Amino acid sequence: MLRESSSLADVLADARVWKLKDASAAPARPVWSTGKSSLDARLPGGGWPTASLIEVLLDDTGLGEVQLFLPALVACQRSSGDARWLVWIAPPHEPYAPALAQSGIELKRLLIVRPPTATEALWAAEQALSSGVCAAVLLWLKGTDDRWLRRLKLAAEAGGSLGVLFRPERHRFESSPANLRIVMSRGEPGARLDLLKVQGGRPGPVDLGDP
Repeated sequence: MLRESSSLADVLADARVWKLKDASAAPARPVWSTGKSSLDARLPGGGWPTASLIEVLLDDTGLGEVQLFLPALVACQRSSGDARWLVWIAPPHEPYAPALAQSGIELKRLLIVRPPTATEALWAAEQALSSGVCAAVLLWLKGTDDRWLRRLKLAAEAGGSLGVLFRPERHRFESSPANLRIVMSRGEPGARLDLLKVQGGRPGPVDLGDP
């Protein structure tokens, strides 16, 4: 039993005392600002987390889901000396290159993949996420199972990529290993955003009206 008179230094030096490592010494994962202060304030670290899987549940496409991530895509693509790859897999619409370039996306490092099946789309996303050369991977799917979601999450963590999965809103009541789950729906005047699951943050609706 340790003596009550022991100094703090004596206690810490005792081999029987288990010491937690300083949490501040652990390398923090970078985050990328959403461009919306109201949304950043609700996310852990103040932005979209890298090396993780974000799931966006949509009641329809064309709600501005890509624009929601544009500031982060520009920032993470330029985070190193050479522009890293952005990979979009099975987007429902043809990306409008002039608008992307005007936003700051390096088009020479943007890869559009259109696999013929959902399984091939998932495989392509897993490979891209785990490659270590992709800044972000965006994947559009109508549905998948929990096993594949876990594989995508592990791949994002291994490759340090920002992984974003878009799928229909009907999946909101299913379990998901995604670090962050968002429901995006039509609203007035713009899209409505609800944080369904936020590890280390605050769930609930977010007002995107202010910058």
